Amino acid sequence: MLLFAACGGSDEGGSGTAPAEGMQKAEFKIALVTDVGQLNDRGFNQLAHEGLKRAEKELDVEIRVAQSQSAADYIPNHTSLARQGFDLVIGVGFSQGDAVDASATKLPDARFAIIDVDQQSLKHKPANVVGLLFKEQEAGYLAGFLAGRAEMRRSGADVVSSVGGFKEPPVDRFIAGYQAGAEEAVPGIETLSGYSQTWDDQAKCKEVALSQISRGSGVVFQVAGGCGLGALDAAKDRSVWGIGVDADQSYLGPFVLTSAMKRVDEAVFRTIKSVIDGTWEGGRSITFGLKDDGVGIGKISSEVPEADVDALKAVEDRIRAGEIQVPTSLK
Repeated sequence: MLLFAACGGSDEGGSGTAPAEGMQKAEFKIALVTDVGQLNDRGFNQLAHEGLKRAEKELDVEIRVAQSQSAADYIPNHTSLARQGFDLVIGVGFSQGDAVDASATKLPDARFAIIDVDQQSLKHKPANVVGLLFKEQEAGYLAGFLAGRAEMRRSGADVVSSVGGFKEPPVDRFIAGYQAGAEEAVPGIETLSGYSQTWDDQAKCKEVALSQISRGSGVVFQVAGGCGLGALDAAKDRSVWGIGVDADQSYLGPFVLTSAMKRVDEAVFRTIKSVIDGTWEGGRSITFGLKDDGVGIGKISSEVPEADVDALKAVEDRIRAGEIQVPTSLK
């Protein structure tokens, strides 16, 4: 605990306490390092934690979470956990790529996984790292298609928008798919996009979203982690549709049209399982898409007509069949 305090991060133990007399200690130890959004982002980090907790329950592993207060905590958290003998240290998010590269290069006998970073893109391409990637564009396309159909029924010009956190590849894949899906539903629809430059300041995301709504947007897609909750709050305040990201955020209220889901929890669980069953292989990346149930669409508002739901299912089937090639970058 003192070590993590010195790093500046906070340490959440799972089953990391000593076993009671007569109980067998877990054979494997798995650790998770959050990004600065931390576990209360109700999205990306929370999903990773859910995958970790599932592994604790179903695979009987010992777990620990290091919540990073700032980017300066990443390398100390990764290296200290690896040196403590954790069998796998998982970094959450694109911003931890350099930290995982440095830690894995320094400690070649440890195992690391990094979410949202291609292992081959790391400077040293360490052989003890697995990158966990997602086809965010596929989930974005489905959300955009539904957004376009909803906007088409609203009076006035057809406009939808997105609020990203930072301009990073996973964020832009979501947005590229969203814009393409909206265009599929309504050719010529106007698509607005902006970035808050933060993952946690909800006021900044709300400001970007309000500006987009003032320009006619009838659907706001948040791709900004905890900050994006502010964008959804703007949609609620202005009585337009909001679309959640990563987790199913329909619990926020009936104004949520749907959510573009990214099954970080499933990817984390499967990666941990590979360590347990001996199939873990470093020096590569694994990509999760619709076919792998790695991405998808969340709960759809009950106000959406059945015809739209049917049309959405048809689009999903075409993506799964490879008939629609969803763009991965913005125009």
